[in-house]
Amino acid sequence: MNIYYIFGVGVFAFVTGMLLTAFLIPVLKKAKAGQNIREEGPESHHIKAGTPSMGGLAIIGTILLAGIAGGAWAPETFAALLGFLMFATIGFIDDYLKVVKKQNEGLLAWQKFSMQFVISLGFAIYMVVFSESGSEVFVPFWNQTVDFGGWYIPFVVFTILAMVNAINLTDGLDGLASGVTAIVAMFFVFLAFRTGNEPETMIYVSVVGGCLGFLVFNRYPAKIFMGDTGSLALGGAVALTAIVMKMELFLPIVGFIYVIEALSVVLQVGYFKATKGKRLFKMAPIHHHFEKSGMRETTVVLAFWLVTLICSLGALFTLQ
Repeated sequence: MNIYYIFGVGVFAFVTGMLLTAFLIPVLKKAKAGQNIREEGPESHHIKAGTPSMGGLAIIGTILLAGIAGGAWAPETFAALLGFLMFATIGFIDDYLKVVKKQNEGLLAWQKFSMQFVISLGFAIYMVVFSESGSEVFVPFWNQTVDFGGWYIPFVVFTILAMVNAINLTDGLDGLASGVTAIVAMFFVFLAFRTGNEPETMIYVSVVGGCLGFLVFNRYPAKIFMGDTGSLALGGAVALTAIVMKMELFLPIVGFIYVIEALSVVLQVGYFKATKGKRLFKMAPIHHHFEKSGMRETTVVLAFWLVTLICSLGALFTLQ
């Protein structure tokens, strides 16, 4: 595998993602799979009501087509792709209930979490039993692997659940989740290639291409949204593949935006309960706080992309 081959697979993924997204837009419109907008959200978002959702199907198709065609053939990589599809299925069911069946709640929180937990636990056990490196994890800055022993399974379960739901929370502005995830995946392309993880390189290249192809139509003003179908699937692809590489501790570094998005929700809820109704932020996740503070949606998105790029470049220096 060389850089030209990787670039070729990336171009294939980008074109595939773009074509699949373009195909999906009229199909979803015909199915009346339009996005529901929260009444308490920013007023500027109300005009987005009815925009086709479930566009994550295009990203899912792209990752499968480009990843497998590119050479993601290792057993552990197939396990990651299977887990990715399971998370995608949870998102699809939730979206289907909300945007097609018009059930506002979709899946209940406990239902989504229970299914996510079972998938995460199953994958963690698989890694301990079947992976060659067992419970070892690479530690950035120190650049050494550490055996987590009995803590490995709960650590992996927490990592997967945190990442999947954090990306889901990040998906709230046009082009935000797709752009941030494309940058995160670009970092892991470099990391996987450098460490000789060829099948994992192909998955991440496919994620980059799929996100960028989708971004052509998802950028402001968005013609389509990925929905939980896409955000949960991306969370699964990014997290599970990093775990296969034993590089999961890079996730909170390059995915700093994911961390602050999730943390802002936790802090908002905790502060609201502790103060009996007061709010720490104008609205959570934090991208909405910046919007309600007067920032344009496009400015917030570009700022978050930039932060992700800086974090990714910083993470590269830890590899020296």
